[in-house]
Amino acid sequence: MPDRSYVSPARRPLVAAVLLGLLLLLTVGAVADIQPPSPAGENAPAGEFSAGRAFRHVEQVGKDRHVAGSPAGDQVREYILATLRGYGLETEVQEATGLIAARDGEEGVAARVRNVVARIPGTASTGRVIFVAHYDAAQVSYGANDDGAGVSTLLETARALKTGPAPRNDLVFLFTDAEEAGMIGAEAFVNLHPLAGDRAVVLNVEARGSSGPAVMFETSEGNANLIDVFAGVPHPVGSSIAVEIYRLLSNDTDFTPFLAHDRFTGLNSAYIDGSFTYHTPLDRPGSMNKGSLQHHGDNTLALAKAFGRADLGPLMRPAGHDATYFPLPGFLMRYPGWLVWPIAVLALLGVGALAFLARRRGLTSWPRAAAGLGLALVPLVVAAVVAQVLWMILSTLRPGYDLMIDPSRPGWFRMAVIALTLAVLLGWYALVRRRIGPVPLAIGGLGLLAVFGVLFAALIPGGSYLAALPALFGAAAGIGALYVRGALGKVAVLGAGAAVAVLVLVPMLFLFFPALGLGAAYASAIFLTLLGLALLPVLELLWRPTDRPRHRVSGAAPATAALALALVFATLGLAVDRWDERHPLPTHLMYALDHDTGTAQWVSLEPSPNTWTARFVRGKADLSGQFPVLPTGKLAVGPAQRAAIAAPDLKVVADVTNDGQRRLRLRLEPRRPVRLLGVYGDIGNRRVVRAAIDGREIAPFLTDRDRFGLQFHAVANDGFELDLTISGAEPLRLRLIDGSDGLDGLPGFRQRPSNVGVAGTHSSDLVAGAITVTI
Repeated sequence: MPDRSYVSPARRPLVAAVLLGLLLLLTVGAVADIQPPSPAGENAPAGEFSAGRAFRHVEQVGKDRHVAGSPAGDQVREYILATLRGYGLETEVQEATGLIAARDGEEGVAARVRNVVARIPGTASTGRVIFVAHYDAAQVSYGANDDGAGVSTLLETARALKTGPAPRNDLVFLFTDAEEAGMIGAEAFVNLHPLAGDRAVVLNVEARGSSGPAVMFETSEGNANLIDVFAGVPHPVGSSIAVEIYRLLSNDTDFTPFLAHDRFTGLNSAYIDGSFTYHTPLDRPGSMNKGSLQHHGDNTLALAKAFGRADLGPLMRPAGHDATYFPLPGFLMRYPGWLVWPIAVLALLGVGALAFLARRRGLTSWPRAAAGLGLALVPLVVAAVVAQVLWMILSTLRPGYDLMIDPSRPGWFRMAVIALTLAVLLGWYALVRRRIGPVPLAIGGLGLLAVFGVLFAALIPGGSYLAALPALFGAAAGIGALYVRGALGKVAVLGAGAAVAVLVLVPMLFLFFPALGLGAAYASAIFLTLLGLALLPVLELLWRPTDRPRHRVSGAAPATAALALALVFATLGLAVDRWDERHPLPTHLMYALDHDTGTAQWVSLEPSPNTWTARFVRGKADLSGQFPVLPTGKLAVGPAQRAAIAAPDLKVVADVTNDGQRRLRLRLEPRRPVRLLGVYGDIGNRRVVRAAIDGREIAPFLTDRDRFGLQFHAVANDGFELDLTISGAEPLRLRLIDGSDGLDGLPGFRQRPSNVGVAGTHSSDLVAGAITVTI
């Protein structure tokens, strides 16, 4: 890789401008390729997916708040049933008690669920394909996107399929209940319904926001065969690194209960931008981007047709490996997972070969190349730190951001992160270029990419391509530039290497921003810096530093300009993203009444309560002992007037002690309309031998070493039955907690102004009552 002297000073500006223009066009094309398609109108051909037609379903689903077990939830279910029957599908309602065992120190959850199950029978079935979406919503949400998008996608897909020939394979459309309570409807289907007893391919359709492309972000293990099918959809947006990252997270969807069993394989998709609506009252039909709905629908219908006619035998079993895949303009690039290590090692060897050949040409030395590799870490770390500091500053200026994944209007802030990262990279380059030289720095940058490629191959194999491919092609371009004759030829070769980095990294950068949010701005800054390091050979062409000795830091102007742009973008973001009726300040407030003492308190999860919330909370306290539904640690609290709400009740149906074990049959009932009813107990040295809810055994039951807990959602007026067998005959002390939704009518509560909203948490506007019972 020669230095920039191969392009004459007179021609350098023109060459740089042309190359920069081509790379910018490539960037625009790569970003445009992953955007949602234009929505089809209601007059689209009957056999195609129409966002216009599907949006009619969204309007019905998102007409009212419809948490699991509510009358509005019942209306949504009846609408789904009527629609499916109108299309001529075999339809039923699965009524069951679903449950998820305690894990990671959290209580178990259960609910009485009513899943809607519909089927299009195959003509010569080789297996079953199950399409999944949930029809319940978070307690304060209208659920138009989450998951009205999934419900409407499945309904419109079913309609379109019924206009054509019957599929070869059985197609099942599952609309689950109580997903927001903990994927409980999906659990009940997976473990109790006959259609889930055999192997099947599962396709889950979700939304965590209101816009953006529909991203296929999770798969079952051994996904290579499934990815081959997914690659054939009209708009295949997905990356194997998303699958790797999601597997490391604690996030769950209805796909999770299926993955707990090896008889299921499948794909999980969602659009995720516009997350300020997520789980809030803002999630109404008007917030939905119909292009995002069309993206979901085009891909789901295509998958229904592809899986509907395929031989499902190989697809219902894991392949021998995961595929590595990522979007390129016009198609989904993919290669088998067994190539991850060879490509990563080849990239490392390629950079080593480039360093060796450059040294032979006198363009670097081994110490300088090693220094370039070490110094490449500096912008990576600094950019991550300053990006996160930017978010901390923004959160300090706007405390409401603490409760959000992303600001309501994040565009300018994302541009600020990009400009800030560019400022760090350019400033670093200006500081070290004259001491180390451009060639060692470029080799060091590619070397760091290659090292990351190897590390990712070991830790997150599906993400190795993001570093290994730019390093490999960058090294190949550098070696080519050493031997290609003619300035334009050398520029073309280096430009080709840079183009690969742009095509590989740019789409994922634009997906990282909404996926991780500005709260994790450091992650986007890291990958932006990796892109910058891959483009260092091109950056040198653009460099116009002064060579006068009195200038200690040459070329500081670009870094200064980028820093100024970052400040401008951040300022514009603050000016644009103001709280208003359509983008209100998120607040959290709940009411907690201890029936034992007769005292009530307002509680907020806000780290720094805003002006409205501060009217109710004044100090800090840890209430998790009194109210185990709350997280451990000091929360913002304030005194509240006691409300006239009835305490939950516990009836002992049976109490038998035998052989050192106490067998209890308990009925827990609410005495007011509630969404959830929980029971918590301290067992000390005793142990829970057996636990069952409405006859279904649940294990493990313990939340930690000496406590157990259970939340029952969508609870009916007659409550639920809990069977407990514990060692020892000592009295058992239980804490009962019930919860309803809505603070209106509580003494001392004052309505929020129009520019103050509700944070998207499962305890927002919760009215909780707790009482202790000893049996």
